Amino acid sequence: MRKKKAVKKVIPYVILIVIAIAFLLPLLWLVFAAFNPQASQAFSIPKSISMENFRAILSESRNQRGFLNSLLISVSQTMIVLVCSLLAAYPLSRYELRMGQKITMGMLFLTSIPITAVMVPVYQLFIMMKLVDSLGGTIIFLSASSLPYGIWMMKNFLDGVSVDLEEAAWIDGASAVKSVIYVVLPLMLPGLFTVAMFTFVGSWGNFFVPLILLQSTDKIPASVNIYRFFGEHGAVIYGQLAAYSIIYMLPVFVLYFFSQNYMSRGFVMSGAAKG
Repeated sequence: MRKKKAVKKVIPYVILIVIAIAFLLPLLWLVFAAFNPQASQAFSIPKSISMENFRAILSESRNQRGFLNSLLISVSQTMIVLVCSLLAAYPLSRYELRMGQKITMGMLFLTSIPITAVMVPVYQLFIMMKLVDSLGGTIIFLSASSLPYGIWMMKNFLDGVSVDLEEAAWIDGASAVKSVIYVVLPLMLPGLFTVAMFTFVGSWGNFFVPLILLQSTDKIPASVNIYRFFGEHGAVIYGQLAAYSIIYMLPVFVLYFFSQNYMSRGFVMSGAAKG
């Protein structure tokens, strides 16, 4: 009996270890290949560490433009979604609208629609409006497609901020705008950074939309550029591809790091306000 119990306790750990190894091996290959100029498809530990792959990637002007375009698209989309979702979620959270519940459920439904299902009519619309190969038009479409989820998330966070705090600010003479800026927003830091994080990561990793709507080489973001980099070489240069992938992941890691920092501050402020 004791052996059976011991075996039952060990089996879950064995399964978890196998799953962890399955996830870690590709990441280890990525890191080792990035520092190995002679990297191949096979997993191997480099004999010496070299930065040649990173120098080759960062020195190419097309890659530089790709990263700048990705930053422009992702940062612009994140700012637009944050402002618009906050403005739209505030009345849904604070006022008893006749169609408020239906609007909220409608936005929740819109989040489930795959982006590929609407790309054909969107592309036709972009042709009619002469917005094909336009960074501005692409940013507007990506922002609009992210707004339903952003508004729905922002409303849930706004519901957690007590209306009594705003009413106290109004009694002290603050206007509605000032109460939102100085009372609601500090307590909304966790929500703001959560929406910003999801929006930025989704925009940064978006491949399909820029591939369809952008055509010029100087406007293509890094997400599409990595695909063309992979396909343009007869023999794939795995070391440079791995280095490109690591550089491509860095902004997401930085965003997660700072988001966790500010989100923890927001929770502390929220708890202090409630106390």
